[in-house]
Amino acid sequence: MKYIDQGSKDTRSGFGAALLELGKSNTNVVALCADLTGSLKMDAFQKAFPERFIQVGIAEANMMGIAAGLTIGGKIPFTGTFANFSTGRVYDQIRQSIAYSGKNVKICASHAGLTLGEDGATHQILEDIGLMRMLPGMTVINPCDYNQTKAATLAIADFEGPVYLRFGRPKVANFTPENTRFEIGKALLLREGKDVTIAATGHLVWKALLAAEELAKNGIEAEVINFHTIKPLDEQALMQSILKTRCLVSAEEHQRNGGLGDALAQALASQHPCHQEYVAVNDSFGESGKPEELLEKYGLSEKSIYEASLKVIARKNRE
Repeated sequence: MKYIDQGSKDTRSGFGAALLELGKSNTNVVALCADLTGSLKMDAFQKAFPERFIQVGIAEANMMGIAAGLTIGGKIPFTGTFANFSTGRVYDQIRQSIAYSGKNVKICASHAGLTLGEDGATHQILEDIGLMRMLPGMTVINPCDYNQTKAATLAIADFEGPVYLRFGRPKVANFTPENTRFEIGKALLLREGKDVTIAATGHLVWKALLAAEELAKNGIEAEVINFHTIKPLDEQALMQSILKTRCLVSAEEHQRNGGLGDALAQALASQHPCHQEYVAVNDSFGESGKPEELLEKYGLSEKSIYEASLKVIARKNRE
């Protein structure tokens, strides 16, 4: 199947659209925001259901505690703020009040990664997936486009347990078919190939598909898998692909340490070790700049994925 960009959209708007739908269909859904209602696209929910919306102000730690408490009465709270403030700023509250007791809180985080752009390094968190992955019982989801973010938001409302849902600010290719079912923990095979596995998540899934197109022009068949769920990881999908291609490129808008690439490497180390290249930020903070320029500078472009694929195939072939 060839995927086509249906028109660029920001993934945060997918979250906002789904939250409004949930408000109409499930009276237990409540929303909390830390003074960023417009940025998180939660304003439509706030307008439609003011009695189920809590504006906590710039008090993210309190927001997590309130959300945990609401679950005791059967509510399904969706918290909203920037990814940096959704994780690093409130890690203690998430660990103690939500993860430790398995509270049914949906931690929804926008403006993640380098593509936050001009706001710079202090806001461009690149460690959040690692932080959330390490928490026992925490489900970690990083969808790739508007349609998948909307589908993921709808899906987590029916899932019992704490969830970290990560999305972003910039408009990116929207290529997932509109009504594709979102299954937590089930990776999506987007393109079949026999020479290299490209495992991507979030904004880099589309770039992985573009890189695969370029590789095909040189006779290289790349298999592209969308790992929208990083925890629990779909190890079956990974192994099925690696047994065929025998090498891997992981691609993510995150630090090399702690993210998707590490999760894949851990799974392979115990089952079927193979050559792997990481397309990720290599132990550095970001900086202010245009999103696409930052992705290029920090080695997260389709060119980076293309070159990593050639490199890992060459290593494999030297065996």
